[in-house]
Formats: sequence, structure tokens, C-alpha cells
Amino acid sequence: MKPMLPTLTFERPKGEEWRYEVKFDGFRAFLEWDQDIKLTSRNEKSLLEIFPEIESFLLKNQELFKPYLPLTLDAELVDLESPYKANFGALQIRGRMRSLERIKEKAKNNPCRLMIFDVLRLRGKSTSKKPYDERRKILEELFKELDLPSFPDIANPSLVQLVPAATDFNLLWDHIILSDGEGIIAKHLNSIWEEGKRTDKWYKFKNFKYVTCFVTAYEKSNGYFYVSVYKDKEFYPLGAVLFGFKPDEKAALFQTIKDNHTHEDDRFLYVNPAICLEVKYLEMYEGQMREPHFHQFRFDIKPEDCTFEKFAQQRKNLPSGIEITHPDKPIWEDPAIQKVEFIDYLREISPLMLPFLQDRLLTVIRYPHGMFGEAFYQKNAPDYAPEFVKTSMSEGINYIVCNDLKTLLWLGNQIAVEYHIPFQTINSAGPDEIVFDLDPPSRDYFHLAIDAALMIKEVLDQLELVGFIKTSGNKGLQIYIPLPKNKYTYDDTRLFTAFIAEYLISKKPESFTIERLKKNRGNRLYVDYIQHAEGKTIIAPFSPRGTKHATVAAPLFWDEVDEHLTIQNFKVNNMISRIKEKGSPFADYLKVKEQQAFDPVLAVLRNGPKK
Repeated sequence: MKPMLPTLTFERPKGEEWRYEVKFDGFRAFLEWDQDIKLTSRNEKSLLEIFPEIESFLLKNQELFKPYLPLTLDAELVDLESPYKANFGALQIRGRMRSLERIKEKAKNNPCRLMIFDVLRLRGKSTSKKPYDERRKILEELFKELDLPSFPDIANPSLVQLVPAATDFNLLWDHIILSDGEGIIAKHLNSIWEEGKRTDKWYKFKNFKYVTCFVTAYEKSNGYFYVSVYKDKEFYPLGAVLFGFKPDEKAALFQTIKDNHTHEDDRFLYVNPAICLEVKYLEMYEGQMREPHFHQFRFDIKPEDCTFEKFAQQRKNLPSGIEITHPDKPIWEDPAIQKVEFIDYLREISPLMLPFLQDRLLTVIRYPHGMFGEAFYQKNAPDYAPEFVKTSMSEGINYIVCNDLKTLLWLGNQIAVEYHIPFQTINSAGPDEIVFDLDPPSRDYFHLAIDAALMIKEVLDQLELVGFIKTSGNKGLQIYIPLPKNKYTYDDTRLFTAFIAEYLISKKPESFTIERLKKNRGNRLYVDYIQHAEGKTIIAPFSPRGTKHATVAAPLFWDEVDEHLTIQNFKVNNMISRIKEKGSPFADYLKVKEQQAFDPVLAVLRNGPKK
């Protein structure tokens, strides 16, 4: 099948007869399920071999789908980051994989999802000629009957989810800008589905970014203009632009380059920096602008004004109410990370980090001068906090509650580097997890934290409990055991933390201790089971740390916990690429939370083993 395609526009259509869907950045795909399952790309190539997790999910739920077969669904195959954004770069990496072992590993650790936005056949009957609003009702009813997610949700294990239709363009656009999503598809209520047609009944609005740059070369064979900015007085290439010029603009630019080029070869005419342009593009991918379009000439600026620093600030559109002040302020020296790059990290990691901040009283550590000056704790929300920052009063302190990306970005602009949270939410009566803080006396004794973690993992496996592990970002490791909400007390969890601490000490008293006085610990690792209590806090997963080398409280896969593990390997400047390559080790955290079988363990600790 050939897809029906939207027309690119820069103006929102007028009238009430339009609905708006998130445009996810992925691979267009058709799911056809008759006797066999087929998942094909817009070029009619099979996707099942590279994305076997989709077929596995469908077969696992075959009995649910059976009454609706044969069916055909129009979809986008994505690496979902948030309800409004997909990770195109990570999907491209998946799409190029050929190793069955690597594909299997990716499918398990970071499965992709099929985001459904149209139904073309159901129970063997074509629906493509029905108007959009009728197809939408059929599709929504199908998802309701199948009990599949009707809203994109990375925490939901379902790999088939619905792309919802919104009536308010501006509200959806705000979410797209905030999440740095690709854009919006507008669909007319009366539009039928027309195979292979680019239609004016579907429009696409893209979340373009803008960069001021200068022309460096013209490619003779295809008419592309190559552009760059200055970085440390050297050219920093951004790629090439062809589209968006009016015929007279393109002709004038080519003639200027032809008349003023410095030299040429078989491929290019080269020109010194002189002509400045403003170019809009979707995102940077592998060092090149994706979907660049000429926007306008900038005769009002000089090439020296087109710098990498300005480009870095312009790379992400910011929502209203958010401003990055002093974006080039250095936060870390080694690696060199500026404020704008730190805020970029918070934005990129937010889909994974925000669920752990949700509804929790937040304590931050702020570094107004980066790692080059003094830091201070902040619990009380300052008077100048904007209205969108949610707060909650507890014991006379008006805490910030960071439930959304906008608040996180505002905190980032305040250079709040560390994010510390309690073990329960503002709505919880008890702990939402058990956390073991394995704190060696110094970084030189990090191997003790590794030993303790592996010993605890053995016990958890024997007790059929699921644990997650992360670095502290400083010098230790922390193990999480997620628990169902409002089910256990701190007295309950203290029974277990004390049991584990005593177990470690009984096995290796020369390595582990529960001695609270540092002077009496020697070189033993302190198992801080008392710290797991109401009102106490711990560094949030994925939070940066105020350390010399910009380390992060990094979630780990258990097979990474060995003698080669080093905290310094997990930093602000490499965490996003790590997640894109490996996926999130805490991906199943919320799912495990509701399934954790802690009751049998607690019963034994309370009453002793059955005789």
C-alpha cells in the first residue's frame, strides 16, 4: 500500500471542521492482519524482522484481536519518548541493524511502539471511504474494546497505542513546543482515505527551529547551498539547503556565488563567508540539519555574528514563560558544559526523570556559579517562582513539586543541578519504594558497593523480588525495590532493610557495617538502612550531580554491575546517547511497582518461617 500524505503548511486551517493529531517522527507503517501479520513500510518493505517486538506483542494478544480480523491499520512506528515526541535517531539506528542478537536485545530493553492513527479495514470490511470522523469513532471504539492505551504512554507496556485527536490546535501546539516534538497533523472531518495521494485535506505543521548561518559552497550537480556557523573561528558545517527559495532568490544567490567564488573543483563552487541566511530545520541528525528550508536573507548581520553559541541557543524552541538567561555560562569545566547544554539535558531526559519527581516534595541543590562557586540547598519555593510552578506545604515549608517539563526547565534556568526526593509522594500514606544506599568510605572502595549490590541481587532473586540499580552519581550505588502505593508502612520496610543489612554483615563483617559514626567504620561500606524513613530524601534517578566531572545518578542494567563499573562513565554529556543506544534500565519500573510480590517476604519477617 502507498500512504496518503499530508501537505506541508505554515498557516493553521480555519474552521471547526478540523482535528489535530501529534505528528510522531518515525517510520510510516501499515499493519495488515489476516491469517498472518504483516507490518510494511511506505516503501512496501517488511518491518517485522527488524522490529520483532511488535509481532510478539500482537501474537501474545491474538485472542483479543481475533474478532476484528482481517484488519488494516495506518500507523507510525516509533521509539516513543513522551506523549508528544518520538526519538527518530534511535529508530534510525534500529532500522539499520542486521545482527539478530542486537535486534533481540533492543526489542527487549527498548521496544518500539506502533502508534495507530487510522483504520482502513476492520473485520474484513473496508473503512477507507468513510469520512475521517467516522473512521476516528470506529478506531477509538476498537481501542476501547481491546483495552489498549487511548493516549501515548511510555510507562504502559502495550506496544500498540492510539494517537488521539484534539480539537484545540493551540493547546496541542504548546505541548509539542514544550516537548520538542516534530509537529501536528491537521485532518478534515470529511476527508476520506486516498491511497498514494498528497492531499489538501491533511496538513502538517512542523516544529521548525531557526538558525542564522553563512553560505560556504554551492554544489553544481544538484543546486544545494552549504551553510556553516563559526565555532572557535573555524567553520562548523550544518549541512545544505535547497528548498524554500523563491526562483528569483535562488537565482540571485547562485549568481552572487558564481561571481564571487574563490575557487572550485568538480563538485563545488567555494565562497568566503559573506552571505548570511536564516534557515529553518526540524532537528540536527548526524551533524546535518533535517528538512532544512530557506527562510530569509539576513543582510542586517555579519558572518561573525553567526556563531555556534547562538546556534546552540536556537536549537530548541522554548514554551512561553520560559527563558534561558546567560545560556553560555559554564557549569562544568571537564567536560565543558554550558548552561544551555545542561538545560538541553534536562529537556531530553525529562520523559524518564519526571515520573520519579511526580508529586514528590522536592529539594534541589543550586549552583548559581556552576561548579566554580558555592552551592546551596533550596526547599522553599522562592517568591519569584512563576504561577505554573506547583507547590505543596509540609511542616512549614512550601516545597516545589516538579510535575511537568515547564517547571523542570525553569529549575534548570535557576541552575538547580541536583534533585533530591523523599520515598513517598504527597498523596502516599507510606513508602512507594525501598531503597538501599550503598555508601563506601571513598571512591577507592567502590568495589565494596559492587560486592554489596550483587549480594543483595542474589537475595532478591531468591525472594522473587524485582530490584533496580543506579549509581549515586557520587561514590556509591543505590538499589530500588518499587512497591504498590499506600500498601506498606515504613515499619514494614524497616523489617526488610534491617534484614538485608544484617545479612550483609553476617556474610562479610570485614567489608560492611551499620555503624553510624564515621570514625568507627574504618574502611567498611556503610549500609544505611535507617536512612529509608519518612522525611528522608535520596537523589532522583537521572539527576545530575554537583561533582567535578558532571556525573549523573545513572540507572544501570544489572549485567553492567561488575568490576569494570565506574561512576565517572555516566555523565551529563553522554547520558542521552547511552539511553538512545541501550534504552532505559528503569523502563519497567512502574509496571513492576504494581506487581511486586512483597507480601510473602513481609509475612516471613513478621512471623518467622513456617515450620
